[in-house]
Amino acid sequence: MANNRAAKSGFAAEAQRKINSKYNEEHATECLEWIKAIIGEPSNTSGDMDNFYAVLNDGVLLCRLINTMKPGSIKKINESKMAFKCMENINNFLENARSMGVPAQETFQTVDLWEKQNLNSVVICLQSLGRKGAQYGQPSIGPKEADKNVRNFSEEQMRAGQGVISLQYGSNKGANQSGINFGNTRHM
Repeated sequence: MANNRAAKSGFAAEAQRKINSKYNEEHATECLEWIKAIIGEPSNTSGDMDNFYAVLNDGVLLCRLINTMKPGSIKKINESKMAFKCMENINNFLENARSMGVPAQETFQTVDLWEKQNLNSVVICLQSLGRKGAQYGQPSIGPKEADKNVRNFSEEQMRAGQGVISLQYGSNKGANQSGINFGNTRHM
């Protein structure tokens, strides 16, 4: 847990302050309220960092969230408060979130939540999962994800596009190197 480590100092403390400054209580509150709406269990939805950590740190609520969105995804949820069991819950959540379409760059590492290292990345992961909610028949949070817009061009259209020189390539008119000299001229 977060209180098992020595207090950070120097560069590490400065880096941790920078990470903590990115945490947004409004987004955390929105995520906790979304979880509450899906699971239906009453929980404290205050977005302050300590409450957010206390509600999610054992991973049980996260596993229940996954099992509600996609039933049967996580076979066993560990109710034990032992460190490795809680971290196993968090890891199960992360694996299933990736399988449900959350991009790897929007997930977090287990220690980010378990040791309270980077709760902002936890919020980002929950927001990303929240955008997928509608795909699983659940309420969603955040902006609606864009639909795929596949375009199919005929061979004739593809050949026509090869003959056009776009203005993005610029122009070669008027470009020469006359009058350019660098440094001092040669004296004889």
